[in-house]
Amino acid sequence: MTTNDESTGIWATIKEAPVPVKALLVGVFVNKLGWFLQVFLVLFLTTSKGFTPVQAGTALGVYGGGSVIGLIIGGSLSDKVGPRAAVMISMFGMAGFVLAIAYVPSYTAVVVVVALAGAVGQFYRPASAALLTELTPKNRQVMIFAVYRLAMNLGTTAAPLIGAALVAVSWNLLFIGEALAALAYAAVAIVALPKRSAKVVEDTVADQPSAGGYVAVLRDYKYVLFLLCMFINAAIYVQYLAVLPLHMKADGLSTWWFSAVVALNGFIVITCELLVTKVVQNCPARIVAMTGFMLLGGGLAFYALPGGLAIFVIGTLLWTLAEIIGGPTMFAYPGMAAPKPLLGRYVGSAHAMFGLGSALGPFLGVWVWNQSSAQVWVWCGLAGAIGVVLAYFGMRPAEEPATAEATTPTTAAEPAQSS
Repeated sequence: MTTNDESTGIWATIKEAPVPVKALLVGVFVNKLGWFLQVFLVLFLTTSKGFTPVQAGTALGVYGGGSVIGLIIGGSLSDKVGPRAAVMISMFGMAGFVLAIAYVPSYTAVVVVVALAGAVGQFYRPASAALLTELTPKNRQVMIFAVYRLAMNLGTTAAPLIGAALVAVSWNLLFIGEALAALAYAAVAIVALPKRSAKVVEDTVADQPSAGGYVAVLRDYKYVLFLLCMFINAAIYVQYLAVLPLHMKADGLSTWWFSAVVALNGFIVITCELLVTKVVQNCPARIVAMTGFMLLGGGLAFYALPGGLAIFVIGTLLWTLAEIIGGPTMFAYPGMAAPKPLLGRYVGSAHAMFGLGSALGPFLGVWVWNQSSAQVWVWCGLAGAIGVVLAYFGMRPAEEPATAEATTPTTAAEPAQSS
């Protein structure tokens, strides 16, 4: 581990970031402030549209499936047309589809529009991550992704409260609000994000390997192991929303205690992640990821012990520590590992695997819970151990320390400058 210096500190990273990076962080925050659809979709379809809970749950599942597909498409789109254009397409499309949900007449139409909203609304994520990678010096990438995660977490924490206030007035106002948030991010992209010049597009196409696209990603066997890491990470992480409430209820604890445990996680992540990242950002990426998996698997396995509320609190503190240690590095790593012409696809595949794990994890977790009760946490611990092994073999050793020339913002930003 190298010693931290001021150049990789929190405020130095934010202050000296290029204007497009700052704009991107603001745009993502504003967009997440309008993150209402996934939170309120079931309530809207059952209370306003009159659909059954099964129909509403199915629509939510379709939204999740569309999101995974959208992440894959978004990675390819970012490579082909550039991050700025991909963000604009995503946000304009999302605004239109979200508004349509409130007005389409039939359940079939709702499902189709929800699927499109889920897919198109995710195009921006690989593009945003790719642009952060392109415009940020290597020694600051982990920190800038920590700031990016903070912006997203702050927005998604406030969104349900804002959404509840809008619903109290009108369901239509909820969808208008999300559309406006998407348009605000599109406006940021138009004004502040760099265009991809014709020369860059030509160079990107020329640099594509003969077996390009996602085939090239899959041929990078080390990176495929990392993608499995992302899937396992998400699949066991999401159990705090799927199985933990069932376990706490079975132990006679009220919903209030579950809410308090979840709030504890959110509070620590928002207040401590940047500080922890300042300490670990210069460690080898795979060591950080392996540490995160040990804490994540260990924290969830801790829930299997007897002891009541104290066990749930300690276990939560352990896997929360895993999140703030490993999260920024795990999401920054695709940009570190990607060849330049496939940056969007490398990022998109990682986000897609994380999304797939988040979608399948609850089904797997609840099934194991129904079969073996608290033993589900032991299986989560074993999955975390597998993640440690995959991270060791799948994540490349740390590169040589960046030279002074390579770490200047101007040099790092050159590939994405406007013509």
